[in-house]
Amino acid sequence: MLALAFFSWWYSRGWQQLGERILNLIKETERSFSVSLLIRTLFKPWRRIITYPGSGLAAHFQSLVDNSISRLVGLAVRLAVLFAALITTIVLTLIGGVLLLVWPLLPPGILLTLLLGFTK
Repeated sequence: MLALAFFSWWYSRGWQQLGERILNLIKETERSFSVSLLIRTLFKPWRRIITYPGSGLAAHFQSLVDNSISRLVGLAVRLAVLFAALITTIVLTLIGGVLLLVWPLLPPGILLTLLLGFTK
């Protein structure tokens, strides 16, 4: 009776729970990397490092250069983190997809392995 309940769960609710856990893991990865915040602040200065212009044309030009460099550094760092988030999401999706495909084959595979092991 216990084996029947196990197989009933494995091929119905267990499979569904696995899919939900994989989706939750992917969503948690997006939250951990703060993807939406990174996209919203993509062109913001790095760590709010801003140079305020003083008086004179040279000071304004120096401020423009400093602020542009700060924004480029911010863009580069945010793009690198977004790329890491993308790679992590792709890897988790691929592993989750393989796991979902292999899930129904595990119980028969274990039984087959045990039978082959006892016959040799």
